[in-house]
Amino acid sequence: MQLESYVLAARLEDVVDAANTRLSRMSHHRITLVHSDDRAARGAKSGLHLKVLDAWSGHKHHTDTLSGGESFYVFLALALGLADNVTTEPGGQALDTLFIDEGFGTLDEDTLHQVLDELDSLRAHDRTVGLISHVPELRRRITQRLHISKNIDGSTLTHLTKAA
Repeated sequence: MQLESYVLAARLEDVVDAANTRLSRMSHHRITLVHSDDRAARGAKSGLHLKVLDAWSGHKHHTDTLSGGESFYVFLALALGLADNVTTEPGGQALDTLFIDEGFGTLDEDTLHQVLDELDSLRAHDRTVGLISHVPELRRRITQRLHISKNIDGSTLTHLTKAA
């Protein structure tokens, strides 16, 4: 493994550790990410791969086998893990605002609630989370909303302060 890959792999492990804390809660303690040191084929960079450990089956599999909903919350957990690491680094910057555009429609009802609970925990720690979605459950759960209506003359913005 080249030195730069080794350093990146070590950083990836930190991000995965932070991501797994959130991922465990979002996946009902079923899925965790595992850093893989498998050698890549045909000269590709080694050491920068992730696999998914399924706690129910005990098997590791490639991330490309995840469903759409699983992919959404795995990538969300990775983004949050990266943000957590950037914030805690010496000289790191606090990432106080996060916008998430779509993906919620790929989640089943129980997982949607788990993901929203995790996002609520961010807001409880003084972070701002903006969600862009058409999923009706979000209208029922989120009290502070901006509704954008499009028409021939342009768009209008309405601030809504209670659940639909």
